[in-house]
Formats: sequence, C-alpha cells, structure tokens
Amino acid sequence: MIRILKVLCLGLLLFGNMSVNAQDSRSKMIARAAELALKTAPYKAPPGDALSHHTSGFAKIMCSAVFITGLKPDFAAENVGYFSSPYAERAKVGKPIIDYNKKTVSITLPNSVTRTAIYTGDQGCVTLPEGRNSLYYKPIKVPRNLPNAATTPWPMGDVLPSNPTPSEIDMAKVEQAVNAAFDTADAQTAAFVVTYKGRIIGERYAEGITKDTPLESWSMGKSLSATILGILIRQGVYTLEQPAPIPQWQGKGDDRAKIRIMDIMHMSSGLYCRAPQDPDYDPALGYPDHLYLYTDAGNSFEYAANLPQQWLPNTIGRYRNSDPVLTNYLNRLGIEKLKRNYHTFPQQALFDKIGVRTMIMETDPYGNFLTQGYEFASGRDWTRLGNLYLQDGVWNGDRILPEGFTKFVSTLAEPWVADGRPIYGGLFWINGDAARPIPKDAYMMLGAGGQSVTIIPSHDLVVVRLGHYKGAKAGDIALNKAYSILMDAIPAKKK
Repeated sequence: MIRILKVLCLGLLLFGNMSVNAQDSRSKMIARAAELALKTAPYKAPPGDALSHHTSGFAKIMCSAVFITGLKPDFAAENVGYFSSPYAERAKVGKPIIDYNKKTVSITLPNSVTRTAIYTGDQGCVTLPEGRNSLYYKPIKVPRNLPNAATTPWPMGDVLPSNPTPSEIDMAKVEQAVNAAFDTADAQTAAFVVTYKGRIIGERYAEGITKDTPLESWSMGKSLSATILGILIRQGVYTLEQPAPIPQWQGKGDDRAKIRIMDIMHMSSGLYCRAPQDPDYDPALGYPDHLYLYTDAGNSFEYAANLPQQWLPNTIGRYRNSDPVLTNYLNRLGIEKLKRNYHTFPQQALFDKIGVRTMIMETDPYGNFLTQGYEFASGRDWTRLGNLYLQDGVWNGDRILPEGFTKFVSTLAEPWVADGRPIYGGLFWINGDAARPIPKDAYMMLGAGGQSVTIIPSHDLVVVRLGHYKGAKAGDIALNKAYSILMDAIPAKKK
C-alpha cells in the first residue's frame, strides 16, 4: 500500500501488496461508499482513444521539460512525468520530435495520428486538440512587478543574510539532512530547500538545476489553486460555507447546487470522477476522468462541471481532479467578476507580493488553468509559498489570505476521517496518520513524483523537495531520512 502511495505521491492507495489490515480498511471504504452511493445513470467513460490521451500527456510533458525546465529530450522521455503518460505507453508511439523554432513537440501514434504540444510562453505548454493546429484562446505575456532579485534581500529577492544562523539550530545536522535528500543518484532529487522562521538554512540543487529553474510540481498546484481561492475569499468574492456558484448546477432540481465551496476544497464534492487511486478503481471501465482532465478534456471546466453526482457532498472523500478543477473554475469566475485579467491575476495578487518570479501555470486549450498538476516553479519560489502559510497568510505585514484560512486547509476533512484516513484537509495533505517522521501538525503540498512543500508550524520549518519523476520511490525514502535528521537539528517551539 505504501509503495503505491510513494509512486503517486498522492497519499491514496491502489491497494497492491496489502496487509490484512489494509485489505480490511479498503473493504470497509468500498462498502461505506456503496452504502452512501446515489442512484445515477450508468457510468460513461471519457470519449476518445486511451493511447491518444496518453500521448497527449507525453507531448505536453516533453514540451514543458524542454522549453520550461530546459532538460535534454532523451533525459525527459526517460525520467519525467509518468503520471499522465505512463512509461510503458511511451514505448507504443513514435519518438518525440522537437521543433526548436516553432517550440513544439510532436508524437505520432501507430494509427498515424499526431499529437502536438506547443509552448506558449507564460501559459506554458498545451497539447492541441486532435484535428486542430491552434488554441481556442490567445496566450499573453504576464508582467512581473518585482525588484531585481540579485540585489534584493530574501525573501523578496535572493540576497541571503550574512548574520549568523540562530544558535538553537544544529547546522551540522541541517547539512546532513540536505545531503540525505540527495543520498542516492536514483532518488533524482533536483532541489531541496529548508527555511527556519523564513530564513534559508539549507539548500542544494542537482547538476544543471539552479535556484531559478522551474521544475515539474504536479499536484502541489492544487494547493496553489486553493491559495488563489483564498485571496478571492479575502477580497469578499466568496465564502467557504456558501454553495459553489457553478453555472452548470443552477438549473431547477439540480442537487449539485447544494455542494459548498468547502466541500470542493475537501475533495468531498461527491462528483463521479473515476481516478486510478480510487479504492475500487477498475481499469476495465475505460480511461479515467481524473487523467482526462489533464490530457484531453478540451474545456476542462465544462467537463468537470457536467460530471454527475456519485454521493452527497461532505460524505465521502476521494482524491479526484474534478474538485481542484472546479476550484480553478471558481477562481476564473471570481477573477472575472472583479473585472480583472484572469491570466495576470495570480502574478499580481499573489506572486508579486511574495517574491515569486518563476511560476508558470499551464492551461487547457481554452486558457483555463490546469493547476491541479500542470505548473512549474523553482525550489525557492515554492519555499516562498510555503512560508506564506507558515506566517498564517501574512507577508511583510500584509494579510494576503483571510484569517482562519490556513487553519481551514490544515484541518482534517471529516469525510476522510470517516473513512479511516486522517490525511487530507483543504487541498492540502496532513500528516494526521503520522506516516512521515514529522509532527502531526505538519501539512503539505504534495505532487506526483515526490514533489513536496512541507509546513511544520511546531518547528517554524518549511521543507521543499522537488525531483524527477522516475526517482519517486528512492526520493521518498531519502526525504524521510532528511525529515528525521531535521527534527533532531531544530527544536520544537516552546509552548
């Protein structure tokens, strides 16, 4: 069970190689879900060919790896982003063709269909729909209103303080922890950053990676989506308790209109969105909606908003992309309600305020952000975002997130606890089952392939680990070792 969790870095289980207790837990989850299931129409899998979907994901991942991160194509094809384009599926299609002039990646299937991803600049890479040679929107350049990082002190810039580190920290052990994250080559750790009370006390990068390199982050972006929603709540656009104003749910007699924003953030909307980490996942039912929302949904907001209900909201917790996609949909509706530019709002309202310069938020062909997992940023920039949460949503005296929001995202969601899984909050993971050697108050942005931003309030710590996908299993072992050493190096706050 834990092996699968480490591969997906999602904390949910595909239930392979399980103990008797784990099998019993899975059986209870399935039985509880069946008891609470609503009577709905028979499930209908996403349309289209599965290999084409996988290849769409492969082309996008290669495009991002080459044109955003700057990786060599052969390395990227071997090591990066198996989640929406599994390694075995890559062997069934042609070799990616990189056009450095047009900034495209094209891959041809055995049936001669070619999937092409195009680099758009500040909206990253997008795979073109089959049969189209252009997107449904015009990408734009996102201005960054920030001082020169080379001459500006951390955290708004990159100039680190010269005064001694706090005496209570064992810096020799911090160095050991940083090295532990890179212990073995097969961990493929690319970036590791540790801050104590907002100050960088440990940092290291793999060869060819720098403090400014945007790296694949995967589902850490779900927590970024939550952050943008938090800003909209702070600005009075939404409340957590209100029914989510999704336009497609406002028809007469539509029970989905009762789904609250907090239910969506708890991954407990109850929408029927099959995912590989569902306890009862059956691959025979077709390509899963969870992946389709990455690879070929077209208008991802429209697809997610039209999914039927499987359970009443706030009853069953399931890790499914429908809910973060709908969070992004709410973000777009709210930003446009404020008459702000959708594609520049995150930089202006969040990143410019906390010193983030490298974040690339990718979109679907309609320009909708796909930050349920398609976003890239440097280790330092993810560290800045983690510290925003450590500081209760306040930055340099400016409250960016509403009061109580960090507590909401870091508090266990009741539907997950009811299933015996005290591991999820509000689009953040929680160490409620003590699966990692860090305190239970720790909460995390996690992404497939071993990506993580870990916030440990009791120790005033933020720990960021980014790596290449193939190293997920070894990387997870290395990260746990680094965690253990850091717990010895840095004392807990006095109560």
